[in-house]
Amino acid sequence: MEGRMSTWTLLCLLVSGVGALQVNIPKDLYEFARGDNITLPCSFESKVTDPKTLVVITWSVQDKAASTVILTYYSNNGHTDIKERFEGRISVDVDVKSRKANLKLTSITLADNKKFECRVQIPGDDEGKPAATTRLVVLVAPSTPICNIEGKAEYGKNINLTCKSEEGSPPPTYTWQNRDVKNVPRAHDPRTTDKGGILSLYNITKDSSGFYICTSRNKIRSATCNLTLAVMPPSMNIGSTAGIIGGVVAGLIVLIIVIYCCCCRKKKEKGEEYAMGVQAEEYSDKETARNGESRYADGQESDRDESIVRSPVERRDKYEERSERDYDHRKDNDDRRSDYDDRRSDYDDRRRDYDDRRSDYDDRRRDYDDRRSDYDDRRSDYSDRRDRHERYDDDRRYDDEPRRDRRYDDDDRYDEPYDDRSRDKPPVPANKPTRNDYDD
Repeated sequence: MEGRMSTWTLLCLLVSGVGALQVNIPKDLYEFARGDNITLPCSFESKVTDPKTLVVITWSVQDKAASTVILTYYSNNGHTDIKERFEGRISVDVDVKSRKANLKLTSITLADNKKFECRVQIPGDDEGKPAATTRLVVLVAPSTPICNIEGKAEYGKNINLTCKSEEGSPPPTYTWQNRDVKNVPRAHDPRTTDKGGILSLYNITKDSSGFYICTSRNKIRSATCNLTLAVMPPSMNIGSTAGIIGGVVAGLIVLIIVIYCCCCRKKKEKGEEYAMGVQAEEYSDKETARNGESRYADGQESDRDESIVRSPVERRDKYEERSERDYDHRKDNDDRRSDYDDRRSDYDDRRRDYDDRRSDYDDRRRDYDDRRSDYDDRRSDYSDRRDRHERYDDDRRYDDEPRRDRRYDDDDRYDEPYDDRSRDKPPVPANKPTRNDYDD
């Protein structure tokens, strides 16, 4: 009996479902590349067959917060209402007879990564499944990720290496690889964690230095970024090293300025001490002479007055007082004289030191002049030898020319015609016999 009752219940349910409104979208997920023109299919079935029946088709998008209607179609007049921000980008392909209500979108973007709902309303047919949903995924390759270091790369510190792509759909996944300073791949330290593009390194050491490569990947393609990690001791970071170098350079500059000022001041003091010594000597001589004259005059006047007015005891006390005053004055003069002599001696020592340096310079100058003269002598000797060599070459060229025998040079004088008329004829002796001609 119970079996017959359950069968009857199922038949009632099937009969009640026949002819009810049914809205259907073939897939729960559609994936398209960014910038494509796409169509989201939607079909419906209804027990109402009258073509004049009003059919209202609504497409909406569902965000996390709420659902927003973007398009509404009315079959009685074929009018379509489109949300303002979607105008020019979406349209509906409706055919009531074939039960089709497709949504068309052009140039899809990442903002279209939402869930879409197709809803059909027909008066007199409000049972069944009046709506169907699907999700649109806009595929975008991940952008080149940005790698950064969070924390100080010093011995014993904990740092994070971050990797993030600004865009990518579906959201990219991140993986880290690392190489040592010799660019040889190596495994991560067992304490290292890699989650959501953040590589956490704990208690880093010198061995943690190397090259770290992050790969951002989704079903479209992948992109990479890399960074170099150099772990240094706490006291050897770049900032403190630069500060130390800057301080040393500044100290050297200040030291050079102080030395230069001291040298200039010493030179100035030398000139002033010399002038002051001469003036002090002249002033001391004049002061001594003037004091002597004044004391002598005062002594005479005081003695003259004392001899007239004062008693012998008073004169003696006055004499002792004057003697003590004279002694103090002489001692003061001797101290000033000694001070002057000390300054004069110091000046003479510096003067002798200067003269010694000047003499040393003159000696080096004479040595340089001697070497220069020696060089000039060698230069002159070289010129003389070259001249002799040139004259020797000239003589050899002259000897190589054809020469005639000098023995016959004197015979040239006999080639001249003999003219005895040019000489004075001696007188003919009176007893000279006549010449006989034997040719006849």
